[in-house]
Amino acid sequence: MKRFLVLLPLICCLCARATTTMRLNRSGDRWARRTLRHMTLEEKIGQMMLVWAHMEFTNPASPEYQHLLKEMQTYHIGNFGLTIPSTDGHLVKGQPLEAAALTNQLQHDSKLPLLFAADFERGLSMRLDGATAFPSAMAFGATDDPHLAEQFGRISALESRAIGIQWNWFPVADINSNPANPIINTRSFGADPEQVSRMVVAYIAGAHAGGLLVTAKHFPGHGDTDTDSHLSLARVNASRDELDHVELVPFRAAIAAGVDAVMIGHLTVPALEPDPDRPASISYRITTDLLQKQLGFHGLVVTDALDMGALMQAFHGNAAQVSGEEAVAAVQAGNDMVMIPADVAGAYNGLLDAVKTGVIPRERIDRSVLKILRLKATLGLNRNRRVSLDRITEELSQPQNLALAQNISERAITLVRDEGRQLPLAAGMRTVALVLTDDAHHTEGGQAFLHALRQRLPGVQCFLVDSGNVGTLSPMVLAALPAAQRIVVLAESFPSAGRTVAGKNTGSAGLDPGSMHLLRGVLDLAGKRTVLIAFGNPYIGTSFPDVSTYLCTFSNTAGSGIAAALAAMGEIPIAGHLPVALPGLARLGDGIQRAPASGINPTPR
Repeated sequence: MKRFLVLLPLICCLCARATTTMRLNRSGDRWARRTLRHMTLEEKIGQMMLVWAHMEFTNPASPEYQHLLKEMQTYHIGNFGLTIPSTDGHLVKGQPLEAAALTNQLQHDSKLPLLFAADFERGLSMRLDGATAFPSAMAFGATDDPHLAEQFGRISALESRAIGIQWNWFPVADINSNPANPIINTRSFGADPEQVSRMVVAYIAGAHAGGLLVTAKHFPGHGDTDTDSHLSLARVNASRDELDHVELVPFRAAIAAGVDAVMIGHLTVPALEPDPDRPASISYRITTDLLQKQLGFHGLVVTDALDMGALMQAFHGNAAQVSGEEAVAAVQAGNDMVMIPADVAGAYNGLLDAVKTGVIPRERIDRSVLKILRLKATLGLNRNRRVSLDRITEELSQPQNLALAQNISERAITLVRDEGRQLPLAAGMRTVALVLTDDAHHTEGGQAFLHALRQRLPGVQCFLVDSGNVGTLSPMVLAALPAAQRIVVLAESFPSAGRTVAGKNTGSAGLDPGSMHLLRGVLDLAGKRTVLIAFGNPYIGTSFPDVSTYLCTFSNTAGSGIAAALAAMGEIPIAGHLPVALPGLARLGDGIQRAPASGINPTPR
């Protein structure tokens, strides 16, 4: 608790700014209460549900849109989570104008204002082209500058609201204290509760200043786990005292800063809920007793996606039965909104039957629906639901915002080791550059890194190795090493929902076995001539404790790829500090500081 008290002055300062544009006025409150009185039970149930919609061009007369419209009207859906389709496991980014056209059309066709949410953890660029591309949360932790997180929140808010999205499922308030965590990892600001809290509070302030609802997730803390809850049930073994002094610290800070929603994770926490078959998301002890009563959170309480394996495995039956039981259990636990059920009809009918039979009191439904309607009024949706398409080109990718995002990526670069002073690389140096990635066609960051290096080292020999070609290219890579003065390896790895490696059912944020084997071979042959860059997951290096030069980006975006190349060439200062500890390599807060190399004329970017 002592640590948390240190944060109060900062929290109070930022909270004052945060509430200036996110306040419910009297007319909005009257609208919410009046609307609630005139709603049928069926409409109320629909307000408590959120389902997916794809941000892609859809003609209103098309079968795809008509299916979405029928679902909205049949189940009175009041909220949508906007995402993008995937092909062969890879997300296919959409366009901002298409997303705005979809939100406008659905708002036009809905009886009541709709709330649109998205998973914009790195800003809109995670899902859409043409938006400001920020690095992952852990990169912000490496800068140790909350002001950058605040600007990130503000810009994300302006770009989101421009396309009709009013709610972001961010910030991640988890403390990534477990190096084996396969799903939080770089999505967290770091491992220090105080620093994570500062970043969380700053982001909330910036987002609120731009009129965006925000979500602290994944309560009561998903950082100290070694399982991806998209696949199976994660477990937090911390004691209640440890939870109070670590996991819960950023959530307390977020609540004090006025966070709008808290998302409950699908994880077991024996110190809080002794029933091993009752994940936090359906635990009354965690969702109501701890979050709402003990911590005093009175905002919107929402589940993580109900279609995730961690929760669905706790129930038995077909998708409709499971979805209905999940939804009822979630509301009984204290959730106000059930998110992304596997079967929409099953969840809707399950809740409807539970109310009609008295399993869930009607006043319990009214309490949650009033919260949702009041949030919609706070956003002004009762007055104006739709957005101007003309504003999109003005708000998105403003030059100063693009420059800021790149600057954050550069300030995050952290030099963990450099034995023998292998950096910076010098023009004319015989260099081999190797990118290790899952898929060579989808590594924007890896390609940006290679492009930036080629501009600066015209004779550099480049290899782009993925899980499909590693067997073919490995002999060629190893054969090129003896003649090289420096070997630069960009090892791309990052948390991705449902990703498995070597058959693990717990998830993975690590390299594929083939890439690991090749990297081991490079280090054995090239030794101290090797510069290893962890492109995303900073814990990659812990598998190679003999690495002599080690650089971390904490993100795998194109901006981070460019930043890695600039740092390797000595064109920018290296000033980041580790926001997490790297067992066997470095402590939390470590980082070798480097000024730009003298006599360097930066290459135009």
